[in-house]
Amino acid sequence: MVETITATYVQEDADWAIKVSGLGKELTARAPGIIAARDRADQLVEELAGDVKTTVVHLLNGSALDFTSAYMTARLTLPKLPPLEVPPPGSVPKQQTPASADKKPQLPPSKQLPKAVEDRKSPAATPAPAAESKAPAKQA
Repeated sequence: MVETITATYVQEDADWAIKVSGLGKELTARAPGIIAARDRADQLVEELAGDVKTTVVHLLNGSALDFTSAYMTARLTLPKLPPLEVPPPGSVPKQQTPASADKKPQLPPSKQLPKAVEDRKSPAATPAPAAESKAPAKQA
């Protein structure tokens, strides 16, 4: 037989008070937000029921619909981010200044070539490959 457990949520300022009752017992706790309160309620249900198969009804203001609405709104709401600052047209971004624009970015040590290879690798030292012609050579 499936036992019913009721989890009741009450908002108190920024915190939530949780009361889990069923199987002749009652446990209470507090949490900093509705998502944390729901997680805490699950822990209380495990303490209360143990291995007994249960159905949990979550209530806010006496309504499962109110709880579901508040919980899903909290889960699906994006965190508040500071507004994006857009520089005026033609301005140089902060991370790129004329002095740093000429420098190559530093590679991590695992991607750097050994110094001996860097010294041998210079544009003047490597000859350009000779262009091959597909036309047959003229015979005299």
